[in-house]
Amino acid sequence: MNNLTDSDPEKDNGPVEIKQNVDHDSVQSDLETVSEATTWWIILRRFRKNQVALLGLGFLGFFAFLAILSYLDTILTLIFGQGIFPYGPNEIFANGASSFEPPSLEHIFGTDNVGRDIFIRIIYGARISMTVGFLAVLVSLSAGTFLGLIAGYYGGVIDSIISMILEMLLAFPSILLALAILAIFGSSLTNAMIAVGIVYIPYYARIVRGQVFVERELMYVESAKVLGAKTPRILLKHILPNVFGVLIIYTSLGIGTAILEVAALSFLGLGALPPTAEWGSMIADGRYYWLSGPHLVFFPGIAILLAVLSFNLVGDGLREALDPRFKR
Repeated sequence: MNNLTDSDPEKDNGPVEIKQNVDHDSVQSDLETVSEATTWWIILRRFRKNQVALLGLGFLGFFAFLAILSYLDTILTLIFGQGIFPYGPNEIFANGASSFEPPSLEHIFGTDNVGRDIFIRIIYGARISMTVGFLAVLVSLSAGTFLGLIAGYYGGVIDSIISMILEMLLAFPSILLALAILAIFGSSLTNAMIAVGIVYIPYYARIVRGQVFVERELMYVESAKVLGAKTPRILLKHILPNVFGVLIIYTSLGIGTAILEVAALSFLGLGALPPTAEWGSMIADGRYYWLSGPHLVFFPGIAILLAVLSFNLVGDGLREALDPRFKR
């Protein structure tokens, strides 16, 4: 009689165990990446629902477009002798005979007191204001974040010393401190940018310091310490990303403030020097002629207003998108 089943002692050993080599660190990293991507997608979706913030973002895109055009115009002029625009920002028409010309098809925003096209100067001013605003905030954000991380994480004597220095800087009004810095280093657009950056270091440092005080007591920081993570890794890899959301909000608001501060310094003659096409200096040049040529101060003023307002609207939109507890 033939056996229907064969008995093989080497094969009939119970359930088969499948061994897999799983890289838990890789899996954890992938999960964190997916989680971060999902979080940012949710933030983007919240931001897109805010119509006012989108309006501000549209104005910022417009100013960025103007700044890019001015850079391209400069490059093409240097290479080919003719740029995108028919006139240069400092080109004077008919030896000043076309000064105070009102807005027209030839000169959209008119001409200033010496016959320069205001529209072209507004475009070049967008380049200067946007660049200076970003660089000034970069100075204050970098230094403030560093000081805030150190003070908030270590505490004790280090925190007391840093906090004392920050309080000394905060004791002065921002514009007065900027004027003092410019009195030491001299008047120029670069020095004005650095001065504004230094003035706002304490604000970013205090924001980061307060957030680090909260984050350093949480379980994930204690776990990182137990696992042997070094202090720089804890600060940069674990704590800083959790402070990043707050910094984004204050950075967007800070750029608008920096643009306004630099324009004020230029208006006082301590920032951009003539004949640089900067919005604040344009208002300073036209303030003597505002009755005979109101367009000399109106259009640069509107440019400053829209730029600062746009950054504020975007900052409010980011606050709403990043903070799920925020309700309009």
